[in-house]
Amino acid sequence: MSTTNEFPSLKLNTGASIPVIGLGTWKSPDEDAYNAVVSALQNGYRHIDTAAIYGNEEAVGKGIRDSGVARDEIFVTTKLWGTQQRDPEAALDASLKRLGLDYVDLYLIHWPVPLKTASIKDGNYMTFPKTADDKIDVDIEEWNFVKTWEKMQHLPQTGKTRAIGVSNFSVKNIEELLAANPDFIVPAANQIEIHPQLPQTELIDYCKSKGILIEAYSPLGSSSSTILTDPTIEEIASKYNAEPANILINWGAARGYVVLPKSVNPKRVKTNLKLLDLSAEDVAKIDKLTESVGTKRYVSPDFTPFHIFE
Repeated sequence: MSTTNEFPSLKLNTGASIPVIGLGTWKSPDEDAYNAVVSALQNGYRHIDTAAIYGNEEAVGKGIRDSGVARDEIFVTTKLWGTQQRDPEAALDASLKRLGLDYVDLYLIHWPVPLKTASIKDGNYMTFPKTADDKIDVDIEEWNFVKTWEKMQHLPQTGKTRAIGVSNFSVKNIEELLAANPDFIVPAANQIEIHPQLPQTELIDYCKSKGILIEAYSPLGSSSSTILTDPTIEEIASKYNAEPANILINWGAARGYVVLPKSVNPKRVKTNLKLLDLSAEDVAKIDKLTESVGTKRYVSPDFTPFHIFE
């Protein structure tokens, strides 16, 4: 881990630096997303994560512009939604227009699942298209994520994104991607759900072996998670005079990946940035929490017949 402008960062396989802690904006309505981005950037964040399907790119972009922080100091990520996997450059163009930016630093395939668009009537691709029996309308007959990745290969050369990567990809998915063409760009990142109830050690180790940076979303579990009130986490938080959220965020940082906590509360946005030097012993205690609290995944859409996370 290195420090740029006194804030820790990691390196992508492109050589670019990415701040270890970024602001996640999933489920943040426009006004909340705008205020959170402005607050985050004015309090030291230099990494903002959004996605087309979040529906808040315009608000996020406005927050970036109104923050007073220079664009070239901020690492910005957005994501390609499944309905637009056949034309990722057009989707990126649309995201840039909504964001009001000339480029993003990282563009990710949001899920390894292409979605059909035949049922979309109003031209709004930012949706989960449904079948007649109300299931997500998945396209596995005519398209796949390897074809999407092939279409993304030239995007870094356009200057519209500095790097390309994936999100919610399993070891099997990445193996399939890399085996498809030896000349393919190796994804710069894989953004996945990670917290003490879902430590993802095997996937983290695999990605590291391939030079793929891991990014953790939902690092605090979810609103229904009890991990923030777990006695072990509370005990460690007391030891460091920190919030339980700080412990979970810094556990991720200590494991060597980017962490993307989401909050729209200005106070929590600020406190989530607190960096701690967790001892190896405390990191190990958190590593073992699944033994007492069990394993739980909070983000798991039903993309049947495509089986995610396998």
